[in-house]
Amino acid sequence: MQGQVQMRVRWEGVEEEVLLDAGDIFHAQPGDEHVAEPVGIARILVIEKEGSV
Repeated sequence: MQGQVQMRVRWEGVEEEVLLDAGDIFHAQPGDEHVAEPVGIARILVIEKEGSV
């Protein structure tokens, strides 16, 4: 993977921002609201369970 991604997430009413670098892992729990915004150009791998969208 390559680049950085700014992950914004809200769980249980708490909002947080996490800067992810290549090799980092972010795991969202069911019900977590989240959005990923690349910082410049980024290549990422997203793995989702069937029906999670």
